Amino acid sequence: MNLSTLDWGIIALFFVVFLVIGIRVSKQAGSSAKEFFLSGRNMPWWLIGVSMVATTFSADTPNLVTDIVRTNGVAGNWSWWAFLVTGMVTVFIYAKLWRKSGVMTDLEFYEIRYSGKAARFLRAFRAIYLGFFFNVMIMATVTLAGIKIGGVLFGLSPVQSILIASIITVIYSSLGGLRGVILTDFLQFIIAMVGSVGAAIYVMNMPEIGGLDTLLTHPNVADKLNILPDFSDPAAYVPLIIVPLAVQWWSVWYPGAEPGGGGYIAQRMLSAKNEKHAVLATLLFNVTHYALRPWPWIIIALASLVVYPDLASIQTAFPDISEKIVKDDLGYSAMLLNLPSGLLGIVVASLIAAFMSTISTHLNWGSSYLVHDFYERFVKPEASEKEKVMVGRISTVVLMIFTGLLALVLENALEAFEILLQIGAGTGSIFILRWFWWRVNAWSEISGMIVSFIVAVLLKAFPTGLESHWELILGVGLTTVTWVLVTFLTKPEDDKTLEKFYNLVTPYGMGWNRFKAKMQAAGVSLKEGTGKFSADLMAVILGIFIVYSALFSIGMLVYGEVTNGVILAVITVASSIGLIRIWRKLSF
Repeated sequence: MNLSTLDWGIIALFFVVFLVIGIRVSKQAGSSAKEFFLSGRNMPWWLIGVSMVATTFSADTPNLVTDIVRTNGVAGNWSWWAFLVTGMVTVFIYAKLWRKSGVMTDLEFYEIRYSGKAARFLRAFRAIYLGFFFNVMIMATVTLAGIKIGGVLFGLSPVQSILIASIITVIYSSLGGLRGVILTDFLQFIIAMVGSVGAAIYVMNMPEIGGLDTLLTHPNVADKLNILPDFSDPAAYVPLIIVPLAVQWWSVWYPGAEPGGGGYIAQRMLSAKNEKHAVLATLLFNVTHYALRPWPWIIIALASLVVYPDLASIQTAFPDISEKIVKDDLGYSAMLLNLPSGLLGIVVASLIAAFMSTISTHLNWGSSYLVHDFYERFVKPEASEKEKVMVGRISTVVLMIFTGLLALVLENALEAFEILLQIGAGTGSIFILRWFWWRVNAWSEISGMIVSFIVAVLLKAFPTGLESHWELILGVGLTTVTWVLVTFLTKPEDDKTLEKFYNLVTPYGMGWNRFKAKMQAAGVSLKEGTGKFSADLMAVILGIFIVYSALFSIGMLVYGEVTNGVILAVITVASSIGLIRIWRKLSF
């Protein structure tokens, strides 16, 4: 592809701005580990919320959506739309609990909620497992998208794409810490949205497409448009909507949509000014992530079916691209070849922005685990603030090196997405219940983590012939049964640990009643719980209505079904009014 001088100028300006931001905040970020990993706990909700959105808008996200649409139609997106339920539960229930805990990372939570050697092992192991191995796997899927984009748009080899995409990201991430990441995320998100919307408008008006109406009636596209799967066909609706909504949202741990919060979402909530800012930030994230962003990607994915109806046509168009990475997810990058000068520069810059925002977050998040939850906790507790920042910067570089190596062996985003879901299958329920059931202990988490990983490895090594959703249910079932049995077969945490945890976060729920009665009988008084669960639950339900009705309202308007679009828009407004009315009843 030949980029014009204007395109290169836009891309160069983009790189310069973000390097300047990283350098400008490097001194403040390097003053302490708290500044480097939590930006001083004084970030406003709107900045944190946009940062969360920018992080989840990774370079592989449009590729993943394109793969889903080309393979399973628009309805296939329920595989990730279902995570909205998890997101809204995090907004109105878990965000305030995380902020009240006062921890620096969500792994520090283990030694607040649990006790003894098992708690220490869990924190140390997950610091390495999540901070390094799992985190590298996630970043490798994002880097794979960078490889494909680099190959299609610039004719770069995989190694060249990795080196070019990584160097600047590592520089500003290691210099600016979380503050630099959040500030650059804000600008990156604006660029990314302008690029994706501009690309969608241009693509659907290409001569090959002939406008939106022609696109929607094209024979390659017509059977891909349904937002809901065919409910007369179990093979369609079971994997696309029943399993995601009935099982996946509460049972699967996946970065950015962790049941009970966690990961970089928890990191952002912990960096908020207070509990209210944490709640507003996660609400903004969920509304923007699920309702506002998908349709530009979906439009381009549908258009790709017209221009590149099958993998053979993509391979023919790009003979220099390795056959092993020519998958349906490449359709998005392929469509960008048609963009004019200027817009192409913005879109390429937006994809680079998407890559950098996600990778920089994961680098900072992963290094926070390695430094705070492993190095400082178990290797050198007396480490100075400057030493911890230095180790954080070194670990940032190391994480990126291993990410690049793994990315070279992956083939497509959807495959990696399914692997990550399977690895976390069945552990989500533990992360939900550990706040609200006193009986959950460290061995509950250890057993769940081990079994889910073993099941994932066995299913990958010894194919069962089952569809991926049935393998997911199998993993969830085996893991859940195991950790529940282990919970009842092992001792609960000691009373002092549970008392301290309860008074710190004041969780509500019947799951603590037996413990509270025990403490009351022993003459120990506990604090009152966290407000009314009924109000928080109603907020969760209204939030779900707001986002889904907004998402589908936009879809109906895109499809030209104005009446349905307006009805759904009215539901969005009515639900928003209802949420505003009960806002004062929520506890912060």
